[in-house]
Parts: sequence; C-alpha cells; structure tokens
Amino acid sequence: MRARRGDVRTGILLLLAERPMSGYEIIKEGRERSNGVWRLSPGSVYPVLQQLESEGLVTLAATGVGRRRPYELTEQGHAYVAEHAAELTPPWESAAQEYEETHARHLELASLASQLTAAVAQVSQVGTDAQVERVKQLLVKARKSVYRILAEDDLSDDEEL
Repeated sequence: MRARRGDVRTGILLLLAERPMSGYEIIKEGRERSNGVWRLSPGSVYPVLQQLESEGLVTLAATGVGRRRPYELTEQGHAYVAEHAAELTPPWESAAQEYEETHARHLELASLASQLTAAVAQVSQVGTDAQVERVKQLLVKARKSVYRILAEDDLSDDEEL
C-alpha cells in the first residue's frame, strides 16, 4: 500500500518524536512497523522532510555524514507533536488494518469465484449444448454487470442477474 502524503507527514513527525532518523531509517522503520504494508519511497519522504524543515518543525542533526545524517524535531516540532498528539494516528497501524480488511474481502470474492468456476467446469463437462450456451450468456452478463457496478452505474431489475 502506497503511503499518502498526509500519512507520510504524520509518520515522519511521529517517528522523529521518538529519535533522530535519516530518511532511509524513516523508510525502513515505516515498513517494519506495518509488517511491509506501508511502503514509503524516497520520492515521498524527502520532499516531506524538506517541507517540514521549511516549516521549522525538523532540522538536520549536527551529527552524521552525508545521506546518513539524521533529521530531528526542533523544539517547535516537539511542541507541534505534543499539541496535536490526539490527531496524529500512526499511519502504519491504519495501513496494516486496511490491508487486513482488503485481504479478507479479496479472499471472500476469490472463494465465490472458485465456486462459480467449479460449477462452470461441471456444465462444460456434462451439460448439453443448450446449457453450455445459456451459461456462456450468463457469464457474459455477469462480467458486464460487475464492471457496471464498479462504474457505479445503476442496474435496473430487468438487467440484474
């Protein structure tokens, strides 16, 4: 799951509230805390770090060299995190929960699709030509209906399966 911009900002602030970290450490820590679900990239982390730096919330630490030089919260950054603590939900937690919910939905649909595939296989093996033709038409209608549902197009009762 790709990290959204607001989530990246929140995640960076919460991680830096714990300890100074380099951009690489922020990326690694976000992934570890979400069990690999919340994926940060340099293209999302470094622009947010620059924005937070321009807002006076983070600064590069005096220690470290080059790319491994850690960022840390400024006094203003610590005050911001403390003041907004109730609103700053760790994005790695919601990302993991969202993944679990999406995965459960996927498994449910996959199970139903598997059951349908078994029924279609049975028709193809022992059904009459007329039954096979009816099932083919039904499958075409079902596929079109699924795409119409995705397009949020209302299906009339006559069009539903």
